[in-house]
Amino acid sequence: MFELRNINKAYSEERQVLVNLSYKINAGEYVAVMGDSGVGKSTLLNLIAGLDVPDSGEILVDGVAISSLDDDAATLLRRKEFGFVFQAFHILPHLTLEQNISLPLLLNDISLDRVGQMLVDVGLAGRGHHFPRQLSGGELQRIAIARALIHRPKLVMADEPTGNLDPETAHDILMLMRHEIKANGASGIIVTHSDAAAATADYVLRLSKHGLQLVDSGQTE
Repeated sequence: MFELRNINKAYSEERQVLVNLSYKINAGEYVAVMGDSGVGKSTLLNLIAGLDVPDSGEILVDGVAISSLDDDAATLLRRKEFGFVFQAFHILPHLTLEQNISLPLLLNDISLDRVGQMLVDVGLAGRGHHFPRQLSGGELQRIAIARALIHRPKLVMADEPTGNLDPETAHDILMLMRHEIKANGASGIIVTHSDAAAATADYVLRLSKHGLQLVDSGQTE
């Protein structure tokens, strides 16, 4: 479970992005966030992931404020409990696909047994020895998603996770994310412009200058 409490973020006096934003997402919930370009969707994900810091307010994970942790504790929390899918993928070019996916497991001293199955799950079975330069943009996106899910994090975040995927693959990948979130009792948030992607979530939130508002219920069990 994570909670936003009165989050404020501005990039200048003229550009206040998030204003007194509060919301709570429970364990097992998978949520889509939509909104106009520039409204702060990616900023919101970066704040939750600890890649940026709010000007004021608190972000709590299982009741613990991230801002109350020292640098080492915050790093360990992100490493163990967070999975993030970046728009730019951030796949390491000098590592094989298998090695890229394995990173969260190695960092958390977890068995690598799950790597082969994850490659199967994202439709890249038998490609583990390949390097990122041998993949298309859509395939790289699938590797990024596999890496975010492999260590069964308690908070999964994805910024436009299906932007390079065809509709059928996108649906399959999103349903994999949904399954992993539900099976592990995690919380999940995707930022998306795609109505089809948002429909796989439990419900859809719209981010605007007025905050986060529920606009639609999505996937049913």
